[in-house]
Amino acid sequence: MINRQNILKKLTVLSKEFPVIALLGPRQVGKTTLVKQFTDTLKKDVIHLDMERAADRNQLADPELFFAAHRDAVVVIDEVQLMPVLFSVLRPEVDTLRKNGRFILTGSASPDLVKGVSESLAGRIAFIDLHPISLTEAAPADIPMSKHWFRGGFPLALTAKSNDSFTRWSENFVRSYVERDLSMLFGTGISPQLARNFWNMLAISNGNVWNAEAMSRSLGVSGPTVSRYLDFMEGAFLLRKLPAWFINAKKRLVKAPKVYIRDSGILHFLTHVNDMRSLAKNPVVGASWEGYVIEEICKALPYSVKPYYYRTHHGAEVDLVLVRGVEPLACIEIKYGLSPKVKEGFYNCIADLGTKHNYIIYPGTDVYKNSPDSEVVPLDIFLAKKLRYIIG
Repeated sequence: MINRQNILKKLTVLSKEFPVIALLGPRQVGKTTLVKQFTDTLKKDVIHLDMERAADRNQLADPELFFAAHRDAVVVIDEVQLMPVLFSVLRPEVDTLRKNGRFILTGSASPDLVKGVSESLAGRIAFIDLHPISLTEAAPADIPMSKHWFRGGFPLALTAKSNDSFTRWSENFVRSYVERDLSMLFGTGISPQLARNFWNMLAISNGNVWNAEAMSRSLGVSGPTVSRYLDFMEGAFLLRKLPAWFINAKKRLVKAPKVYIRDSGILHFLTHVNDMRSLAKNPVVGASWEGYVIEEICKALPYSVKPYYYRTHHGAEVDLVLVRGVEPLACIEIKYGLSPKVKEGFYNCIADLGTKHNYIIYPGTDVYKNSPDSEVVPLDIFLAKKLRYIIG
């Protein structure tokens, strides 16, 4: 089993500070397994309810009575977004007996898209994002970066016995989201065929600037509809909308977000990449590497540091800008190739943003200066050593 001690430590700390803990992440990322690992260490009764099971939902037919009857136990509720009325019921229950670590919730939908979470439990709930297994978590289990990049970080995909097994897992994962999960999570009426076409188109255009009008024409739906679908998939932790940085800028800048499929394994399945050899020859390889690096860096960022990209209308661009507050900290260019070359626009961006930490991340092994203002580094070394200098 791959060690996810950092998340377990967060659970332990927050359970001593908040009455309600919510562990959020995409389906099949290991939320239930991780919560069980945590609750197995507790010296108290634990009640586990899954809102996808009718029998468990029936136990909460009168949630006020149920919670009042189990105040000495830790109550775990899986897929809590399927019963959003619970959020408003939890508030008075927590206020009646404010004891830290009473409730542990798991969810596969962003709280921004689950009505009532912020209003009902503000000040009473702490959120933990459970992302797919990171490169930093995979490395101690002797999983090489090439395998992690190709298969992504979903536990069953990453640890599949063969690439054929990985492909079968991915097919069933995508099919379940397309045919069932998106409608269940958000109550959307999107048809399975339209959802599958949308996902495929996003995979082909991975890392491009979002253009709702062009996407809506291709799918035959309205611009607002396709933007709503994008929000649903972002809310299910499947996509990342990387915003453009344009605060206090004096130049004309691109302001629409870039869109990435967050898990590289899902991207490779959707683009029919069967193994690392075929990935190297596929036109998607550059965008795949860019999205993979961005996602791995985002997994490691503290809450105070946010990711952006930067692009001027004259073509100067940098793939990733790390920002604290309104201060750009670092410009990061991502290149697939063992002899990465960057355009003059990268250095123009550094001058525009005034960043002191600037890197080109590539899939090689050496670290070297390529200019007085920037350094070429492998991803694993950047995550292990360079990032700490940026975030302080």
